[in-house]
Formats: sequence, C-alpha cells, structure tokens
Amino acid sequence: MAPHKRRFRFHHGRGGTALTVRVIPRARRDELAGVLDDGTLRIRLTAPPVDNKANEALIRFLARLLKVPRQHIEIVAGHTSRNKLVSILDLSPDEAEQRILSAL
Repeated sequence: MAPHKRRFRFHHGRGGTALTVRVIPRARRDELAGVLDDGTLRIRLTAPPVDNKANEALIRFLARLLKVPRQHIEIVAGHTSRNKLVSILDLSPDEAEQRILSAL
C-alpha cells in the first residue's frame, strides 16, 4: 500500500476522535487491511457477525491498535452493518492517525 497523506476521515468528537470503519467478519485473522478510497479503515476480524461478536471483537482490536482502554471506544452507528462509525475518547485525531499509520 502506497504511503498517503492524511486520507483518514477523522473528526473531532467531544474529547476524542470519530472514524469510519468497514468490518470484514469471519476472516482468517484480525488485522488492519488498509484504507479505502473514501478514507474508511478496512478491518478484518475472525469473529462472526452474530450475537454482537464482531462488534466486541472490533472494540478489542481497536483498543490494542490505538493503545487505549476498551471503555474509551464506542460504536455510535452501524451496529448491524459492516460500515460503522466509531468514537474514541481521549485520543486526538493526530494521535490516532500516527498509531494507525504505524500499524500499516
């Protein structure tokens, strides 16, 4: 994946950052699979999309990736969709971008 300059769609939220995520459930492994053309993060998860398992796995994955407590991450839209809006408290857009770029 070619380097890119701030293509993520970060938004300043109340005390944090919001970003868009597309989840691919039932993958071989949990991983950050890249950034789509519209700035959405593409994340593969091993969890199935049933009984909220994929949402819980997404929160755990983002907590590890961004080095924040799980309690600071909330799915604010798209609970039953592959496309989600996620809020991360106490993390600026610049910090989130740096941590994501280092993972790519």
